[in-house]
Amino acid sequence: MAEAAGIEVIYAEAGRAWRLRLPATEALTAGDVLACLRQHAPSWPEAAYAPVAMAVFGREVGRDARLREGDRLELLRALPTDPKLARRARAGAGKPG
Repeated sequence: MAEAAGIEVIYAEAGRAWRLRLPATEALTAGDVLACLRQHAPSWPEAAYAPVAMAVFGREVGRDARLREGDRLELLRALPTDPKLARRARAGAGKPG
């Protein structure tokens, strides 16, 4: 099965994800996508328009990263809790006092 052309943009929060496919152009950068996102996805959460970081297939990229046909740009948000602290709290809760 052939993958649809363009660049896929993804933003996720707990229990929900938003996806958008944009046409790819040779000069398109991650910053370009971010700049036009509100126009193409006006119903997305406010946090999607100002991500903490961006990644292409899980690898962090900057605003100047050139995107290619078939790339998946992931808009990353801040984590509500530090994963290390959450693990420690769960581990500590299971120990007898």
